[in-house]
Amino acid sequence: MKIITGLNEAKQILTSNRGPNFHDLSPKALRKTSDALGKDVTLVEAVEIILDRVRNEGDSAIREISNNLGSPVPENFQVTSSEIRDAYKLTPQNLIEAMKLAAERIRKFHETSLETTWMDSNEGYGEMIVPIQRVGAYVPAGTASLFSTVLMTAIPAKVAGVQDVIVCSPSTSDNNTSTATLVAADIAGVDNIFQVGGAQAIAAMAYGTESISSVDLICGPGNIFVTLAKKLLFGEVGIDGLYGPTETMIIADQHANPTLCAADLLAQAEHDVLATPILITTSENLANDVQKEIKLRSKSLNRSEIIKESINRNGYIVVLEKLDQAFDIANQFAPEHLSLMIADPSKYLDSIKNAGAVFLGDFSHEVLGDYVAGPSHVMPTGGTARFNSGLNVRSFLKTIPVVAINSDESKKLNEAASILARAEKLTGHAEAAEIRQELL
Repeated sequence: MKIITGLNEAKQILTSNRGPNFHDLSPKALRKTSDALGKDVTLVEAVEIILDRVRNEGDSAIREISNNLGSPVPENFQVTSSEIRDAYKLTPQNLIEAMKLAAERIRKFHETSLETTWMDSNEGYGEMIVPIQRVGAYVPAGTASLFSTVLMTAIPAKVAGVQDVIVCSPSTSDNNTSTATLVAADIAGVDNIFQVGGAQAIAAMAYGTESISSVDLICGPGNIFVTLAKKLLFGEVGIDGLYGPTETMIIADQHANPTLCAADLLAQAEHDVLATPILITTSENLANDVQKEIKLRSKSLNRSEIIKESINRNGYIVVLEKLDQAFDIANQFAPEHLSLMIADPSKYLDSIKNAGAVFLGDFSHEVLGDYVAGPSHVMPTGGTARFNSGLNVRSFLKTIPVVAINSDESKKLNEAASILARAEKLTGHAEAAEIRQELL
């Protein structure tokens, strides 16, 4: 991992070029996409073509584009109940039990944070808290089948009261979605699951096709094509957020365990070659020890090549003089995951302004957040934690204000409303208030 020393250098390196990068696509991937679409295209043009074709041609466009991209879809996109029953038979029992445990904690967390309708009859106002009716969740299946994302998206939607939750997830090389994904979907209460991936799936959920009905909101992470499709469709359908490569920042003091720090950074790096693992510490000794642990431990992991590239591209160890400087950088960087491996970490919570999720201490580590802690692991990346939250039960709720002012209160308010309206030269507004004064 690259070493950065000092606050100014750390700020300069870590806080530049934050945000989604829709130009970071290899020439090989762009060539493959151009060949599949039959013309030379940029990334944006490719996604626009896919969206347009699915909107106008439906299922046939999904089949043709997916086949040309080397990701064929089955003749029938929708997974059947018998396929789900078979998936249970093919999934190890201990994995099923682990998913049920995770589902229980996820459900309990979101039930605890659920907001309810309220009304203040004295003031004459309130809010109806209403669930979105139909939601589509995208579940990636690229270099790893992330079936846990089904639990992390569908369960909060169901807790919110969403009537119909569908999942789109790419089929694998054997033309089937992973059995664990099907089991997770059943445990989470998903209503329908479709074996469709990529920007094609996002288009299908937004516009609807012969097989897939349109939804009101699309949620979940995905690759650069999926993320750009979500961005382009924002406004035509609800979008939860734009999620880029995953990132973890650890703030550690001289008392931190270098083995645990290294293990957490490696866990982050193995997600993707674009993942960002960062350690910020006030201890040069810890920095050196973590470097040694990373070199030693990474060799035995089965995704060591991905880890190596991730660390070489985006891995940093920052050495600073004071802890408050670390929080200064963290708030500017706005990491997806912020782990505090420091003495008495809870007393520093007030110092955190921007983070997707915060993990306190040695045993509240980020991997628990990925699977079983409770909050959704779909978190803001690329600095978007400055203005966005992770996926949660409120992501699937709408607030509808209700105004129910009685006649006595209305009499007090009409005069002010009339004055304000006439000041804006909206005499129709003014008269609508004044005419009521005549009736009171």
